[in-house]
Amino acid sequence: MELLAPVGTLENFQAAMDAGADAVYVGAPGFNARNLARDLGLEEVGAMIRHCHDRGKKLYVAANSLILESEIPRAIETLALLESLGPDALIVQDLGLIRLVREYFPALPLHASTLMVAHNADAVRMLASLGCRRVVLARELTIKEIAAVAAAVDTPLEVFVQGAMCFSYSGLCLFSSYLGGKSGLRGRCVQPCRRRYNWQSRDGKGGGGKTAGGSYLFSMNDLSGLEAVPALRRIGVAALKIEGRLRSAHYVSHVVRAYRLLLDSAEGDFEQAVEGAKVLIDRAMGRKVSPGFFLSPQPKEAISPYHSGNTGLHLGRLKILAPDEAGVFGSLALKGPVGLGDRLRLHFESSGERQAFSLKRLMLRNQEVEEAEAGTPVRILLPEGSEKLSGRIELYKVDVRQEKAEGRAPDLAVAPVKRDLGKSRNRLGPHIQSIQARVLGTEEAVQTLQGGNSPGRGRKSGPQKKSGSGLPVEWWLKTDQPGMILGRLPFAPDRLLLTLDKNMLGQAGRIRQYLGAQARNVIWALPPVLLGAEFQRLRSSVHSLMRSGFKSFQIGHLSQTAFFGKERVHLYGDYTLNLMNGQAVELAGIAGLEAVQLSIELDQQSLQDCVKGYRRPGIEDGKGTSGGRVRLGLMVYGAPALFTARLAADHFQYGRIFISPKEEPFVIRKKEGGTQTFATRPFSLLPHLQDLKEMGLQYVVIDTTGLALDKKGLQELADRMSAKGRGPRLSAFNYFGKLE
Repeated sequence: MELLAPVGTLENFQAAMDAGADAVYVGAPGFNARNLARDLGLEEVGAMIRHCHDRGKKLYVAANSLILESEIPRAIETLALLESLGPDALIVQDLGLIRLVREYFPALPLHASTLMVAHNADAVRMLASLGCRRVVLARELTIKEIAAVAAAVDTPLEVFVQGAMCFSYSGLCLFSSYLGGKSGLRGRCVQPCRRRYNWQSRDGKGGGGKTAGGSYLFSMNDLSGLEAVPALRRIGVAALKIEGRLRSAHYVSHVVRAYRLLLDSAEGDFEQAVEGAKVLIDRAMGRKVSPGFFLSPQPKEAISPYHSGNTGLHLGRLKILAPDEAGVFGSLALKGPVGLGDRLRLHFESSGERQAFSLKRLMLRNQEVEEAEAGTPVRILLPEGSEKLSGRIELYKVDVRQEKAEGRAPDLAVAPVKRDLGKSRNRLGPHIQSIQARVLGTEEAVQTLQGGNSPGRGRKSGPQKKSGSGLPVEWWLKTDQPGMILGRLPFAPDRLLLTLDKNMLGQAGRIRQYLGAQARNVIWALPPVLLGAEFQRLRSSVHSLMRSGFKSFQIGHLSQTAFFGKERVHLYGDYTLNLMNGQAVELAGIAGLEAVQLSIELDQQSLQDCVKGYRRPGIEDGKGTSGGRVRLGLMVYGAPALFTARLAADHFQYGRIFISPKEEPFVIRKKEGGTQTFATRPFSLLPHLQDLKEMGLQYVVIDTTGLALDKKGLQELADRMSAKGRGPRLSAFNYFGKLE
């Protein structure tokens, strides 16, 4: 069983090596799902690869960010250079990146990232069929579920055992992107799950009507799977993975040593080894820990709602003292040791914001000291600009001073790799340009993509006539309310998207009878995550629907194509497939999808680039492609799930509005298989449908799920669609911003 450690800096690399890691993973420069202050350069990655291989260890490169069409040329160059460096695998999320590697860089082994939400055996088989030699499972699985997957597949599995936990399934989180375009799926997460929220008062008032109390509703404790190691070993899991490329060398050293201790212990000594490992984990200065989902699909201890969820050792609550000539000091009684040079962090409870600094002065009574132990009342010098600090402020130690840190810069042979990379760039230059031309069409197309202003090339986007409702483009209505379908609608959608849940399935017969011949326009929409009994029930429901004559389905995860076998059905893709570039759309077409919704995170330019990228002549040529036949759509109205989570915590108040530190209202709803979190108002691109049509989109989706629209609400929506309405202005999501 492999012990896999995170590396975000050279010091972390040395710490992982010294502590006994069998393998490490590092981020591909510019294409990894961690927003590091400075990515490791390719020459440093190459030097680490050689260092590992000389010592019988492995290095994997995480290229697990979603890729925009405009980034494809640079991605091709990076892939070519990585292939020349010879990492042991590339960890990926983006379907387009998978297609590029398969077609043009076959010497790069692929591993599927946890961001691909592999949560059942079908998902693992699908990823293996795409060429992934190892699959990192979703972090929401129990030991029992992991065992069931392992028993059903031959593909090696990797499991996270230690580190930060996202509240949402990692590949299904839109919250950070919704708040300002910083996509968690592209390594720019602003961590809305770590913020403090207030419940709105029962009278429905906002602002001053909020309750006085608030909590960290979604701030997950760190995962610590020490006790799960024997079971994972018996299951046959290939690798135990530690999260933490943003963490310190001190953290990496302690956590790797903890798991090394367990893996090297004899069977009879395991309990004693666990106790020693727990001591090391406690000293690592992470968050409070829990076993995550290993022992239960609804772990009670996964969140500590009245604790901020900061990493680091909590030193206490700070009292700000009046400034003097030496600066601004804060006083507190220490809950842990601290010394000069330690890295500290201020956490402002009212806003959830944080500020880090290095400790430069430490006062015990009236004497300046170098260090102080737990229980000691001290004063610490705060960073410049602290004169205006107020409110409740908590202090954390997040790293030890450099001379005590386990990490040190390794003696890597970077210079020879840098020289070799220079030679590789020269040697591979024509090859890279050739691939770019084949992928993007022509040299002119490459320049157009990089400039982003010229009209797209290729076939037109289908019929130019208006839809039956008078909209300039074909539109589909999505709903989770059977009554809406069985009632009188103030508009005429071209297709109906019905959520495949118990409520809607119970009315499937009535819906078919009511619609008559129009039932052929019904598409059943599968959810993106299917676990355990729910998986089997939905599969049976799909087969029942097919037997009753329904032939159109929208899948939420690419693995759901396996539900249909050789049945003659029409398959479409939901926005949860996270398609941001033409290569990804092409792979979806090869998998059998006739139409797909592009990612709703895309801004206007990136959306246009993606459509052009798929329609460009170069992508339509070649053996085994979908020939550019996939129809492109986009969700243009609705309140998409910002969090899609398995956890239904006891402190959640379903249906009750909660308010962010910036007065933004949201709501949690319980769903089959977990919970979802929504903005209270939909976003809308309805005023821009003509632009979307001219861009090349062939259909749009108006999603009313979760909105509970009555007759008046439906009429207001109809008025918005016809541009007659004067309702409140709605968000355009990222459309007029810039997706990061």
